[in-house]
Amino acid sequence: MDFELIADYNCVVGEGPIWHPIENRVYWADIPRGRIFCYDPATGQHRPIYEHGEVGGFTVQSDGSLLLFMGRGAVASLRDGNLEYLICEITEERDTRFNDVIADPAGRVFCGTMPSPDHLGSLYRLDTDGTITQVLDGVGISNGMGFSIDRKQMYFTDSPTHNIYVFDYAVDTGELSNRRVFVNTEENDGIPDGMTVDAEGYVWSARWDGSSLVRYSPKGEQVSRIWFPARKVSSVIFGGDDYTDMYVTTAGGEDKTGEGPGAGCLYRMNLGIRGKPEFLSKVGL
Repeated sequence: MDFELIADYNCVVGEGPIWHPIENRVYWADIPRGRIFCYDPATGQHRPIYEHGEVGGFTVQSDGSLLLFMGRGAVASLRDGNLEYLICEITEERDTRFNDVIADPAGRVFCGTMPSPDHLGSLYRLDTDGTITQVLDGVGISNGMGFSIDRKQMYFTDSPTHNIYVFDYAVDTGELSNRRVFVNTEENDGIPDGMTVDAEGYVWSARWDGSSLVRYSPKGEQVSRIWFPARKVSSVIFGGDDYTDMYVTTAGGEDKTGEGPGAGCLYRMNLGIRGKPEFLSKVGL
């Protein structure tokens, strides 16, 4: 498989790649180091654009700013290097941080947290008016999410359980119901991490400690697997002019000897498979 190494910042946890459709750039983060990077395929240039506290995930707002989901349950807008906090903290999340997030078709954001020393993680829904509601508790680690082509289902990954779940999803209300298992990965097959959905409705799941990216049919059948020179493949997103470029993040850059020579890098590949634009968030706008 031909893929291109775009940037190597030795990311400890390279994560959360997202295509910015207004700027035609891809952004990604190194979570524990509190850094966000930007790559412009038109110029081939990449650089850090943010260095502050932990950022578990982020969305692109409809005004072009980034909405950051951070430690202690904080949420802030980032524009031109300036932070504006929408939520300073969530009391229950003071000892942990947000992890993966996704904007929904209405501009809300589903945002999951890591477990804390005294409780498991949660999945929250941040509505466009800034109201935040817990929709799931008892989550091992909230991870990759995505929406079906008809917008009637939402996928949700709980990494330690090895499950990618699917819910019935109501776009009018943002309500989730009828959770069931979409895919259960085997214990020796790596841990399901970030994910995205392509234009055919197939699910792409990154495999932490599994060195690969796996494509599933809408029925949950594995149809292909792509191997990477990194044990911890963390997430994937489609981008580019026609959404056939795939950007893949990896982790473990502090230990390339143990984690693989490609650990901590951002990759790009093009399989001729078209993705679809991610939804823009509209929180507080």
